[in-house]
Amino acid sequence: MTSVALPQPSETIGRPRAIAWWLLGVAALVFVMVVVGGITRLTESGLSMVRWEPISGIIPPLNAEQWEAELEAYRTSPEYQQINRGMSMAEFQAIFFWEYVHRVLGRLIGLAFAIPLAWFWIKKAIPTGYHFRLVALLALGGFQGAIGWWMVASGLVDRPDVSHIRLAVHLMTALFILGGLVWTALDLFALDRNAEAQPARMTGFSLGVLLVLAIQIMLGAFVAGLKAGYAFATWPLMGNEFFPANTPMLETAWRNLVDNPIVVQFAHRWWAVVTVIALVWMARKVRKEHRMASVAIHTAFGTQFLLGIATLLSGMNIVIATSHQAVGALVVITAAWGAHLIGRREPA
Repeated sequence: MTSVALPQPSETIGRPRAIAWWLLGVAALVFVMVVVGGITRLTESGLSMVRWEPISGIIPPLNAEQWEAELEAYRTSPEYQQINRGMSMAEFQAIFFWEYVHRVLGRLIGLAFAIPLAWFWIKKAIPTGYHFRLVALLALGGFQGAIGWWMVASGLVDRPDVSHIRLAVHLMTALFILGGLVWTALDLFALDRNAEAQPARMTGFSLGVLLVLAIQIMLGAFVAGLKAGYAFATWPLMGNEFFPANTPMLETAWRNLVDNPIVVQFAHRWWAVVTVIALVWMARKVRKEHRMASVAIHTAFGTQFLLGIATLLSGMNIVIATSHQAVGALVVITAAWGAHLIGRREPA
């Protein structure tokens, strides 16, 4: 009787290790994107490009005539008319640079994801069960580009600044994508080590910690969008008080947590303490199983907390504030790592 060779596990799960490293490479690009986005915001460059041209917009102005056309288009914006009237060409080119780099990075990330995904798909290298997740990440990345323009458009009509709510949606979507890339890569590394490995699950505890972190990120975006960091450059007190007694308050109470710069800065300061407690708890839960992950979580949120204080005390120094946003992305990465470790399941 002729025997039939059964496929080995390594022949049935595709190339999880190669895909995992590719996803981490894309995650690194998203991290750079978040940092450049912070610089774009801090240099007030985000409204320098008043048109959204997903294809042709990758080509920058190449001569004096094209630069003059870009500046002329910018002159129609509320930001130019209310804040930057009389801006020179050199000044315009400086803010145009950061917004242009931010947009080109977005396109680069899209290509860095879509082209390898198509290649892995054609080669049947994607493990069973991961096709939908990878397509969902690609779709979310494309949607993020639309969110970015939706945010920019809010500053091109009446107000000379983007909506802080839309800014929060844009930042949180970017960090959600970053966490999703890292989580999926970790699942694939586990599959590479053991062909019977199951994807990690999101536990109730981890979801709670990540929601606490998400609220802090949202408040941070509100601080950036409202320029609330300039309200008080002291810590831990705001001026000489825990909370300024003469703070003007909006009539609808909940709106103060969204639209009142002083209240938003206060909330961001002290929700940070809640976030630290939650992350310490997470780090302790993973310490016995993976000490390096515990150290990474502690290092990330500790550095982030100190950078937040330094950002206030420095009067929003651009280098410190940019570092604060960059380390915030690292906090998301380490928290995703911790949540993944907590949710790992033993192979069936």
